[in-house]
Amino acid sequence: MAHLRSSRSSRSRRLTLAALPLGVALAAAVGFGPGATAAPLDSPAPVAPQAVQAPAAGKLAYVVNTRTDAKTIAAVKKAIGKADGTVVVTYRKIGVIVAHSANPDFGKELRKVRGVQSAGATRTSPLTAAGTTEEGAPTFLSKDRADRAKSGQQRAGSGGAAAEPLEGDQWDLRAIGADKAAQINPGSKKVTVGVIDTGVDDTHPDLAPTFSAKQSASCVGGKADTSPGAWRPAKKEHYHGTHVAGEIAAARNGIGVAGVAPGVKVAGIKVADPVSELFYPESVVCAFVFAADNGIEITNNSYYVDPWLYNCKDDPDQRAILDAVNRAQLYAKRKGTLNLASAGNSNHDLDANEIVDESSPDDSTPVKRTIDPHKCLDLPTQLPGVVTVSATGVYKAKSYYSTYGNGVVDVAAPGGDRRYQKPTDTPSKDGGILSTMPGGEYAWLQGTSMASPHAAGVAALLKSTHPKAGPAELQRLLKKQADNPGCPDKPYDPDGDGKVDAVCKGDKNRNGFYGYGIVDALDAVTKK
Repeated sequence: MAHLRSSRSSRSRRLTLAALPLGVALAAAVGFGPGATAAPLDSPAPVAPQAVQAPAAGKLAYVVNTRTDAKTIAAVKKAIGKADGTVVVTYRKIGVIVAHSANPDFGKELRKVRGVQSAGATRTSPLTAAGTTEEGAPTFLSKDRADRAKSGQQRAGSGGAAAEPLEGDQWDLRAIGADKAAQINPGSKKVTVGVIDTGVDDTHPDLAPTFSAKQSASCVGGKADTSPGAWRPAKKEHYHGTHVAGEIAAARNGIGVAGVAPGVKVAGIKVADPVSELFYPESVVCAFVFAADNGIEITNNSYYVDPWLYNCKDDPDQRAILDAVNRAQLYAKRKGTLNLASAGNSNHDLDANEIVDESSPDDSTPVKRTIDPHKCLDLPTQLPGVVTVSATGVYKAKSYYSTYGNGVVDVAAPGGDRRYQKPTDTPSKDGGILSTMPGGEYAWLQGTSMASPHAAGVAALLKSTHPKAGPAELQRLLKKQADNPGCPDKPYDPDGDGKVDAVCKGDKNRNGFYGYGIVDALDAVTKK
């Protein structure tokens, strides 16, 4: 599937998995979160970022970024036609035009046009290409427990009379005080969190009460489709967005699980290609603009923009992608939307001098390359103003897969760690995150994909408590109220093999593992 940031391998979206029957327990891989990669492939020696694979022959999608005045945009659209291209959609307010062309020199020709500031292909395979990526296998709730949860039976949790049937397995809610926060302020229905993802199954009994159809759409291909149900996942296997939505706002209705902010609204903005499940740039641009124009206060982004795990500024195509997505997310920010994104599942240090990327491009043949994470960015998590979220487990320690980086990570939140941080006080003893799945089901997943929605839920509680707060103020409060455990006293070696797996830089105020700290839902509804 797309490069989601749930429990997937380092490449997170490239493993194709068959749908799993209810009741079959499989170990979840670490994946979807805008930063994991699939199993490493044999590849040539590291090359400079600018030497990466060129787009293949055939019709490709492009982003053309221009000045925003009407005269320039009109001239550029005319130039697109002369270069054998067709305009798909124009986002005039941000100067981004999405176009299709089979002309192999289309990008080069457009970059020479007056008023064009960057232009490039958004993929390396033709529009008809197929293929999927995965973050990791879910562990489904047994059919017996699922049936009892849906009927309101099997109440077990820490929330007293308000506990949901499956809340006993939601260690993540207790870890950030969300169970207690719900008794004080579950969130306002005037606040909406947009889930930019694979789609959301709004028919799920835990999501139907909180779902906002009027703020939902499909942005696949770069143009918003608001027809009824367009926001739903193309396949049941595209479960990622439904799981994320439940973590944020599953209703406290006596059924199944509870979300961090069960009183707020949740919207689905589908960006995953229905065949490949990849998150292409033009779809993500559409999603940010749609969220901004439809009154969505917060967006959750548990993915990275395909086909490049890192987009390098010195590559003309990747620079255009970076430019287009950044314009869109900054537009959303200006309109009052706070954007949060998962840090990634590759255990990369985003403050390092170099990183080896073996997963890109993921829509064709990956090429091993060594990149500078200060110049080659993981989108959207490394963009200015986006809240970058790392993952923690039951013991409030960094999850083994979570990407990190001093000065890059803003906050941390529960994402699960099914290898080294397993709960002892839950019915399942599963260290993953239990949430909603398409078709009325429930399952555990792990990844920074799961961490970001917890932070988004806390941000929604903050917005509910401080309705006049804008994105900058919400981010300030999110950081201020976070609880920082500081860097670990001992070398980070969760597997105990004697090899240090990550180095935490910083102090108890701010560090590479947790940023300003682990988000706190209870503080969000009780403190100023």
